[in-house]
Amino acid sequence: MGLFDAVKSALGLKAGADATRDADPDDLFGMSTAYVTMEAQLNYRPVGQAALCFSEVDSTDFADTVGEVETILEAGREETGTIADLSSDEHGYHWVVLEDDDFEDLVTSIHFAADTFVERGYGSRLLAAVFGFTDREGERAYWVYSFRRGAYYPFAPRSGHQQDAQAQFKLESVLDGELTIERDKGYWYPLWPSRPGEHPWD
Repeated sequence: MGLFDAVKSALGLKAGADATRDADPDDLFGMSTAYVTMEAQLNYRPVGQAALCFSEVDSTDFADTVGEVETILEAGREETGTIADLSSDEHGYHWVVLEDDDFEDLVTSIHFAADTFVERGYGSRLLAAVFGFTDREGERAYWVYSFRRGAYYPFAPRSGHQQDAQAQFKLESVLDGELTIERDKGYWYPLWPSRPGEHPWD
């Protein structure tokens, strides 16, 4: 199984077949308190970026929906200062990348974007929301929310496509109960960036 197929399996087709419920953007608000706990107990701070990953539909209506998302986020930029950018990765997936030093504004903006897809009937196209953090040593960790599974999982990438299992265990242990965490680790898919040192959405 190639990388592209693995992504489809973990966040798309397989997760869709085993979906626990329909996508619910309100689950994203759990991060509004979780990030405070991460900083207080684990010394993780937000990197100032988060992203929404979705798969495209070749239709005018879907293109209009994406345009509506862009319009909503641009309007919100005047109020919150959150910068939004749409991009595509090498696997054919699309990302709404958000940048803001105010973490709660990031959560609100990513919720607006996801909720627009759901309201327009494209909740099934939402794959994941990804929130980035870094510790005092500069090591990164992410919380990935799977819309198909309705749950979060931690991802702590290291060089050489290695994962820091200890960091992921700590994140799981500390945030269990505050976030709905995916119990089946088969769905903890590592979202490796295209280039070392970058974010999964870069």
